[in-house]
Amino acid sequence: MAISGAHVIIYSNDADADRAFFQNVLEYPHVDAGHGWLIFRLPPAELAVHPTDGETRHELYLMADDLQETMAKLAESGVEFDEVTDEGWGVLTGFRLPGGASIGLYEPRHPRATEL
Repeated sequence: MAISGAHVIIYSNDADADRAFFQNVLEYPHVDAGHGWLIFRLPPAELAVHPTDGETRHELYLMADDLQETMAKLAESGVEFDEVTDEGWGVLTGFRLPGGASIGLYEPRHPRATEL
């Protein structure tokens, strides 16, 4: 197969602040595509397709091996989290980027496709 990766785009009301968040808080390695357009290397990823009767949409969730530990580390940088919920398939929370976009964060209990 010729497909060798995926490129995720987050549309932001403050792209510079969100880029700084991924660079300085999450410490994601990156390249500069020119003029400050940073492109970040993401951790291994999975893709799920969920049914909907409403409008289609896309969501981004980051996975953590230990949700509480990850939340504590990010809280040191001022990240504020949504309520933590136990969904059965994992423990879930979320947070907002400086530009306003929501990001999910969860500790999966399901088998991880990233381990295949």
